[in-house]
Amino acid sequence: MADPVTIKPYEGPSGGWGSARSLTEILLREQVPLSGGALLMHQNKPDGFMCVSCAWAKPGKPAVFEYCENGAKATAWEVTRRRITADFFAKHTVTELESWRDYDLEELGRLTEPMRWDAATDRYVPVSWEDAFGEIGAELQAADPKSTVFYASGRASLEASYMYGLLARLYGNNNLPDSSNMCHESTSVALPESIGSPVGTVLLDDFEHTDCIFFFGQNPGSNAPRMLHPLQDASKRGVPIITFNPFRERGLERFTNPQSPVEMLTRSETRITSQYLQVKAGGDLGALYGLCKALIEADDAAAANGSARLIDTAFIAQHTHGFEAFAESVRGTTWETIEAQSGLPRRELEQAARTYARAKATMGIYGMGLTQHRKGVETVQMLVNLLLLRGNIGRPGAGICPVRGHSNVQGQRTVGITEKPELVPGDTLKALYGFEPPKEKGLNTVEACEGILDGSVRAFVALGGNFIRAVPETVLMEAAWRKLRLTVQVSTKLNRNHLIHGEIAYILPCLGRIEIDAQPGGRQAVAMEDSTACIHGSKGYAEPASPQLLSEPRIVAGIAKATLAPNPSIDWDRWGSDYASVRDAIEATYPSEFKDFNARMWQPGGFRRPIPAAERVWKTETGKANFVTPQGLSADPDTEQADPAVLRLITMRSNDQFNTTIYGYDDRFRGVKGTRMVLFMNRTDIARLGLRDAQTVSLIGAASDGVERRVDGFRVLAYDVPVGCVGGYYPECNPLIPLWHHAERSKVPAAKSVPVRILAP
Repeated sequence: MADPVTIKPYEGPSGGWGSARSLTEILLREQVPLSGGALLMHQNKPDGFMCVSCAWAKPGKPAVFEYCENGAKATAWEVTRRRITADFFAKHTVTELESWRDYDLEELGRLTEPMRWDAATDRYVPVSWEDAFGEIGAELQAADPKSTVFYASGRASLEASYMYGLLARLYGNNNLPDSSNMCHESTSVALPESIGSPVGTVLLDDFEHTDCIFFFGQNPGSNAPRMLHPLQDASKRGVPIITFNPFRERGLERFTNPQSPVEMLTRSETRITSQYLQVKAGGDLGALYGLCKALIEADDAAAANGSARLIDTAFIAQHTHGFEAFAESVRGTTWETIEAQSGLPRRELEQAARTYARAKATMGIYGMGLTQHRKGVETVQMLVNLLLLRGNIGRPGAGICPVRGHSNVQGQRTVGITEKPELVPGDTLKALYGFEPPKEKGLNTVEACEGILDGSVRAFVALGGNFIRAVPETVLMEAAWRKLRLTVQVSTKLNRNHLIHGEIAYILPCLGRIEIDAQPGGRQAVAMEDSTACIHGSKGYAEPASPQLLSEPRIVAGIAKATLAPNPSIDWDRWGSDYASVRDAIEATYPSEFKDFNARMWQPGGFRRPIPAAERVWKTETGKANFVTPQGLSADPDTEQADPAVLRLITMRSNDQFNTTIYGYDDRFRGVKGTRMVLFMNRTDIARLGLRDAQTVSLIGAASDGVERRVDGFRVLAYDVPVGCVGGYYPECNPLIPLWHHAERSKVPAAKSVPVRILAP
């Protein structure tokens, strides 16, 4: 039954009593009001478990309640008392379950035993672990290694990820796409070219020393709420926080700390953003260009009249390359062009630049609002350019800070989950394990999808995730997915990817991170890397959902043993039962990053991997940090259309979801209750296109490539969004995104500026 739909503006702050009520509701719904509350006391603690939601940093001195609303939801979602047994699958065909909502599938609870799809009955039936591993291994042995993909969701631990990457390379390929390919691969391409490090330079402690924050394309109120605590502290110190975002997100406007009794009782609020610039979709590149232009022009004037310089000339001379070419490009770009591309007036950009010029230490924080564009790589590099102008990388309180999503998506890349062989120490792997690692580039997410569509990919093994729901081009992908020979899903809950399956399909249920992992080698713990490149230990406290569950390392080991020839240098059974031995292997493979891994993994606040750029050591071809001049200011050339009926669609999350996991059909901050089929529109566009508020419409793709893309049933909602832009929820809008509509070079789906038209009945 559909939930009743109401649309009513939400006047409260982020956090506050709304957050407390939402947490109470999900604990009751998942039937864990007492046990869930007790577990939360261990969340993000030095001797507890790392949140299974986002990758935001854990402080060395945690608060009593070191969790946020979304993190608590993720915990309740994982330790729910609801269960899916073989009896459930016996009652429902897979075809029938395809008609269920994503929310209803996951709300069924935890998977409890391994299952195999039976073609004769169209049902999943129980299978023993031994038989499942044997059959999967036989299929993989019969397949061409180039036709097999090993996908990894961003939640898997460092230990499981290391084993998984090694499994793929021993099998014979680098086909290791992961969650990063869908979100921050633009960062992974941009930052090495600019500063020589693929990750950010900011630590949690830097928030205490900064005196200016630039915030681009990230919504902490829904996607990383624990970040609101250091942002709140900075705001209370008077630190200007300048936000660039098409939507006015409540988490970036004002916040009431739900863990503060005083704030809750007095209903006091903290202003987060001091200057809010509603850049149009794809306009961040132009906005950043405008900030740089305003600063350089003001510096030119200061140099001419003998005043103090506004750019850090000493830093630029000693540590950077390419400044003059970049500065000339900036000087030669007109303000008219910048205003047209950014959607922002010159005066607002100059105001932000003046604030920046006064600051001694500035951080640049960003999310997928920068990376998920056709020019996402260049946009990230423009943010680096802005920071380099005043030497704001490699000193306290300053630096670049990409905010990652999944809780270990950054760490997976560190230990080898990558399609790029140059990012893996092949010679070390060869010496350790006596094989020749494949040197051919593997498939990233977009390329894996292309291979599924053209039939060159025949087998897909997924270590977590809901791949078919997360990727673009939904209709074509679902049709092609059914032609795969083998699909294997390592999962905790039922999702769409179990129902859209190959000719041979397995569900392999695993322990969750929050659950006690008792192995022959004793109670086990795992490790994760957060957004600031700090490594943390994590151990579970909840009883497993079923005695038949295996841990991810055990499952990877089982598939490896059934698929690969024995290797005298690898004891898969030991690795699957004693994770400390896996950490020893990680340290042997990456000695500089993981020195004394086992001894340091419980260090409060984590231990940080070496980040050369944070020490002003630039591992680039020039040996310096590079100013990279973009080729133009349009972040999404495909949306530069003369037709005024073509709008720019921004896909986004509600505060009741985490990526493809839907916790509920409410979006408290945007005032939406009971539905996700909403189209957020500017009132001017509603009137211009002859529509009305609350009207039901369809969205159709505006790309001229001969493919029909359409999603029906959106309710028009007048909202504060730039003219020419519309917003809709992910993943519901994924069918509208062409597979080829991705960031140049990084191939991240360009989901933040998709050309669409509205079709009214």
